[in-house]
Amino acid sequence: MQWTKLSEQSVYENRWFRVNLADVELPDGRRLDHYLIRLRPVAVATAVNDADEVLLLWRHRFITDSWGWELAAGVVEDGEDTETAAAREMEEETGWRPGPLRPLLTVEPSNGLTDARHHLYWTDTAAYTGPPQDAFESSRVEWVPLKSVPDLIARGEVPAANMAAGLLMLRHLRLG
Repeated sequence: MQWTKLSEQSVYENRWFRVNLADVELPDGRRLDHYLIRLRPVAVATAVNDADEVLLLWRHRFITDSWGWELAAGVVEDGEDTETAAAREMEEETGWRPGPLRPLLTVEPSNGLTDARHHLYWTDTAAYTGPPQDAFESSRVEWVPLKSVPDLIARGEVPAANMAAGLLMLRHLRLG
């Protein structure tokens, strides 16, 4: 059963997102107004070392007033591809330059409200280049054992769904 978008108009816009209002027809013929948020793509990257530890950021999110482990992430700039953006974000936020990145997964964290797509990448090589350029992004950067990922998620220490999905996929790829 497919919904049909009849029209869509912007009601607010800035550099980060647009709030739009769509006129939608439901399969039974009823129509409704549906707000949606149009977002730029997000690129995410991490590294796994020879000890099967994953590079993570411990950070506070003021919107939800929560602390948790995350992978380095940020918006894809105009004209930038997702892999390049992921590498840039990882180095800026962690101080580690990734080797060749491999796609991990692409997720849509809230596709009933937004069109956000998060593109996650990983590498098994990284070179330390110095302190993070964007040190304000996190309280600390650490190598955390991949085997501990399910416990971290169960304790609520990885609150973001996209990060939890990526970490579980990476754990599966590396540890089975």
